[in-house]
Amino acid sequence: MRSRATWLAWSLWTLTVVLTALSLLLLVLNLQYPNVPIPDFWLGNALVVIDVTVGAIVASRRPENPVGWLLCLSGVGVSTSSFTSLYAVYALLARPGSLPAGEASAWIAAWILPIIIGLQISYILLFPTGRLPSRRWRWLAWLTGTFVLVGIIVSAFSSGAYLGTLGPIRNPLGIEGFTNVYKALLYTMAPLLYVATAFAVFIRLRWAVGVERQQIKWFAYAVAIYAVGTILNVTSLAIGAPRWFEWSANAIFTATGTTIPIAIGIAILCHRLYDIDRIINRTLVYGLLTA
Repeated sequence: MRSRATWLAWSLWTLTVVLTALSLLLLVLNLQYPNVPIPDFWLGNALVVIDVTVGAIVASRRPENPVGWLLCLSGVGVSTSSFTSLYAVYALLARPGSLPAGEASAWIAAWILPIIIGLQISYILLFPTGRLPSRRWRWLAWLTGTFVLVGIIVSAFSSGAYLGTLGPIRNPLGIEGFTNVYKALLYTMAPLLYVATAFAVFIRLRWAVGVERQQIKWFAYAVAIYAVGTILNVTSLAIGAPRWFEWSANAIFTATGTTIPIAIGIAILCHRLYDIDRIINRTLVYGLLTA
């Protein structure tokens, strides 16, 4: 059982790495054409290798915990989104007709995002035990599943499912009117699901003791780092900062996002679990002295 789980986990890792490498190759090719739109999420998608690496390690060592598998699947989803998006840009805009199945790739890219969101919410909701905080949270699991299903259907037939990230490319199966429904679903339901999931983590932390409490502390610390990166990125956009500062803020924001899967891996594998108290204390002291 363990060997089969290890093989499957690292197969998902290999698939993600291959898709990410191909995405970077397509990115380089697309950059040769100045008027071709480049999705601004390429850096974050490239760093998904960290997510899937953590997922593969956790899944191979703790195959009974679904969090590792969800991290792996999230990595596959993100890398697939990146590859299909950049492939569609190259096949339809950079060098039209040079590669086959450009429109098919564009269609696949249209409905990947709801799946990625659903996977992210799921592994946060199930962290660290692999189970819901309690039976009372089943509604959130069902609501997340419903969001993913409806999101796939709506985005698969939304003419503007790319939300402008792929320039003039439109969903080949898009139907007018579906875009507004998709935007409403994405901009209202997704944030509410994330907020509800964060509240579930808070409730879990409140009642957790011992090892589980330390595990959640690792996750909370990573989220705090990510929040700092988010604030920096939003501030750079709000004040109209120079391009170099905006790019740097976005890079920091993207890099801080990798702390979450790393913290999840440390927590589930119980690696130096109780060091988190010392890390938090030192961070607070350093922050106060800096202020």
